[in-house]
Amino acid sequence: EAYMNPFFCFSMACATVTIVVDDAIVVVEAVHAKLEEGAESGKAATKSAMSEISGAIISITLVMSAVFIPVSFIQGTSGVFYQQFGVTLAVAILISAVNALTLSPALAALFLKPHTHEEGKKQNLKDRFFNGFNRGFNAITDKYTGAVNTLIKRKWLAVGMLVIFSGLAVYLFKSTPSGFVPNEDRGIIFANVSMPPSTTLEKTEETLMKLDSIYASMDVIDKRLTVSGFSLLNRVSAGSYGFSIMKLQDWSEREADSLSVEATLAKLFAVSAQFKDAQIIYFTPPSIQGFGTSSGFEVQLQSKGGADWAEIDEVKNQFLGALNQRPEVQYAISQFSPNFPQYELEVDVEKIKMAGFSTTDIFNALQGYYGGIYATDFNKFGKQYRVMIQAKPEDRANENSLNKIYVRNTNGESVAVSQFVNLKKIYGPESVERFNLLSSVKVTGVPNPGYSTGDALTAIEEVAAQVLPNNYTYEYSGLTREESKSGGTTMVIFILSLVFVYFLLSAQYESYILPFAILLSLPFGLAGAILFVNLGGLENNIYFQIALIMLIGLLAKNAILIVEFALQRRREGMGLWDAAIDGAKARFRPILMTSFAFIFGLLPLALSSGVGAIGNRSIGMSAVGGMLIGTILGVFVIPVLFVVFQALQEHFSGAPKTENQEKVLNA
Repeated sequence: EAYMNPFFCFSMACATVTIVVDDAIVVVEAVHAKLEEGAESGKAATKSAMSEISGAIISITLVMSAVFIPVSFIQGTSGVFYQQFGVTLAVAILISAVNALTLSPALAALFLKPHTHEEGKKQNLKDRFFNGFNRGFNAITDKYTGAVNTLIKRKWLAVGMLVIFSGLAVYLFKSTPSGFVPNEDRGIIFANVSMPPSTTLEKTEETLMKLDSIYASMDVIDKRLTVSGFSLLNRVSAGSYGFSIMKLQDWSEREADSLSVEATLAKLFAVSAQFKDAQIIYFTPPSIQGFGTSSGFEVQLQSKGGADWAEIDEVKNQFLGALNQRPEVQYAISQFSPNFPQYELEVDVEKIKMAGFSTTDIFNALQGYYGGIYATDFNKFGKQYRVMIQAKPEDRANENSLNKIYVRNTNGESVAVSQFVNLKKIYGPESVERFNLLSSVKVTGVPNPGYSTGDALTAIEEVAAQVLPNNYTYEYSGLTREESKSGGTTMVIFILSLVFVYFLLSAQYESYILPFAILLSLPFGLAGAILFVNLGGLENNIYFQIALIMLIGLLAKNAILIVEFALQRRREGMGLWDAAIDGAKARFRPILMTSFAFIFGLLPLALSSGVGAIGNRSIGMSAVGGMLIGTILGVFVIPVLFVVFQALQEHFSGAPKTENQEKVLNA
């Protein structure tokens, strides 16, 4: 896909590796725990462990796969990102589950042996280390169990923590700058030069050469290309336009902040301020190819009432003046100008008809002499050549050349074209655009440092409401259009993912109440994700939103491990509080192992630098923060939520039947 890039692939690979090992860790830890309890062989320990955790593994797999079902149906640019990430992880999760239910148990039974502790035997360094670690971890587990017991007795503490972190998440989501795709340091800078209307090509080239000498003096610029006669921003060929492309040094040579793209852009704007007769704009290419030329934002200012271009230009200037006063906007410009000197051709239709011509004859003649006409092709020397009809440059240099152009009428008479047309000097736009069939002027700009494109879009909407007349409107185009369209999509995806998970858990536990013990543990992770994004100076973009979808499944996995085990103990006849505490204690170690394996696996993303760093850090920081906070707080609150919602479930449907009761009923 055009939207795919190698840095996004790297992010998916890191996330996939960390998720694939989760189920295998759960299996190995469960078998290890059975051996610690005194199982006689690895095979017996594996059978006992798999009888307890197979249901949890299936639940985890279904939930984590269901999270990505809604994202597979999203259309547009956002859908491509979600689909690539979602499908990749869903397939990896299914493979991980198959491995955890087949190969991992077999390997555990083969390689794990019963633990023998021979008294009086001298222990080596490895044994002393592991024994010391286990004693320390068992002490931590005992303290954790005591804390869970305290929280169950004082449920209002857990509820208060849930409310506080939910409020924190809402506040941070509202205050965090938003964007679509982050602008990466790709080591390329574009410069677009616009001279006053009717500037000659020679004058434009002179300005470009002066600029090129400035570029040559900057060590950070490795290579450069300068072209005159064309505008990158409005795609128009004219003598008053020009552009430059600059390639910066390799990222390994630009580790200092003063050599970054942002710092280089600031220097270029400063040194180019001396050019008073030229509008010079520097910008970087967009993060996604095929959506415009520049990063930042792109807006189409439209006239709904068919106003002339001079009036549209006045409204455009008012709009730009107000927009450039906003602190969110570094600059907003438009290449549109109605002040190019032109000739308006006035045709005397009646006189043409009386002379035996049609207006088409006159226009074709003018087109051939001045604009050129593709007439035919001919072959010679084994090659094909194109035949173009056009007058010589000196024969079409001024308006007097009209007197030298003749047209033959139906009687075979040659008549000068100047008898039928008059030239009138006017001023008008060099090129005009239409967007959604309306007369349109394109406005491009860049947000100020410290602000995101989402902040700039908010400023545009507020300025448009204040400045634009009733018969004017605006539309986003390019990458900005995709960002505006994806704004409401994220919330819909998030809600649908939660709904899928809820109904899946309801079917798994045959309860519409107990799944809330799992879903209500998610706010801790969401708060941690958005908190780490703020601490990292990042924004709420599509990479962060993808990480949130992934976190739903990962955090639900931790809750499922505790709830599933506690529910098994409850069905065995254990008391509600004891079942919750025992489930938390039994699953404490595998939860920490899988969670920290995921966290350490994504640390390279969270701490990445160089090209593609912002996208990688957006995924890494949010996933690491969400998993860290969600795990640390979730292991304390999930048992409390289980007690609350399982008690409600039993209030309406009664206590779950034990295995002996079910055998009696089946008999």
